[in-house]
Amino acid sequence: MRPAVVVGKLLRALLGLVLLLLGFAGFFTCAAAGVDYPVVPPREGVQEWPRGAFHVHTTRSDGRGTVEEVAQAARAAGLQFVLLTDHNDFGPREPVFIGGVLMVPAVEISAGAGHLVAFGMQTPLDGPRARQEGVSAVEAAGGVSVLAHPVQKKNPWRDAEGARRARGFELYSADTFFREALRSPFSRLIPAVGAYFGNPVHGVMLLVTPQPESTERLLELTRERSRLALCSHDAHGWPRYEDVFRSLAMYLPPAALSEPLSTDPRTAQTQVMRALAGGQALCAFRALGDPTGFALEGPLTEQREARVGDVLTVRLPPHPPGSVRVEVWGAGRLRPDGTSIELVEEGAVQLEVWVLAPGRLFGSEWRPWIVPSPVRVLPRGSGI
Repeated sequence: MRPAVVVGKLLRALLGLVLLLLGFAGFFTCAAAGVDYPVVPPREGVQEWPRGAFHVHTTRSDGRGTVEEVAQAARAAGLQFVLLTDHNDFGPREPVFIGGVLMVPAVEISAGAGHLVAFGMQTPLDGPRARQEGVSAVEAAGGVSVLAHPVQKKNPWRDAEGARRARGFELYSADTFFREALRSPFSRLIPAVGAYFGNPVHGVMLLVTPQPESTERLLELTRERSRLALCSHDAHGWPRYEDVFRSLAMYLPPAALSEPLSTDPRTAQTQVMRALAGGQALCAFRALGDPTGFALEGPLTEQREARVGDVLTVRLPPHPPGSVRVEVWGAGRLRPDGTSIELVEEGAVQLEVWVLAPGRLFGSEWRPWIVPSPVRVLPRGSGI
């Protein structure tokens, strides 16, 4: 058979495969056009909590948008602050309001053991030392270290001692969602891409899945000391910044932020840093609904510690009957009422609020909605 004939057949086969994939994705595009968000309707007259994006890249490293373009996208998505975390961007920068959005300088460090997000430094971070020592260098600068996508297959965190010393942990990572979808092209990636063209936020939300390995690792670390659980946008500009910002956010409830954000950028930066570092901030997949009104009530310390035998109660925002449930992992047991958690053993407990969200084609799927930081559970009668 002549080479030209072989090449022609291969090209036709390739074209057929492309058309088949486009047709397959088209089903999800059509279905997405009829999907409505949020799932939990907003409440009128309720003051929403300040919200922002954590872990965002710009053209200062490998992002597609400038700082100004990111600020514009954040404003369009209704965010009040953005933590800019360009790779190894150790140059001194000041916080600034752009279009009413507070742009907070932070950094993602490419350390030998993996990637580390650092924010809230009191003194300048030594770049070479940070890349070599990781968590120790951030501590020396008075900052907060957060393990970035710590169990991701491509670039996990590999230093056990550094993990024990880090204060924060990216429990959910948009970048990890995407990389996991690459390994399941027909069940996750193509449906999400197809849906994205019909409804961008729905396309992003189809990538959101539970992260049992991440949750298990977070609980393991929290047994030793209290940890911060954060949701990471890890936004680079594709999907568009605005679409990712509309899908999830870090929220600052009254317990985390005692006063409204200041109009002075330095003061506002301090407020945001303290709120994120204090453990009371929470993540919400905001496309599913606004988390305003959520609370975890009970004998909790400021360090999010309690004792074996204590009972914590989850206060949920108003929602349609049957649309929301509480999930619990670790040292807690959900009582039959569905909102009370009994702490049954020493260790750590993680709770999340899940909501019945639109599925890939038809029907619904349970997805994470509200994600607070874990609670460390100490022995009965111990001093906390």
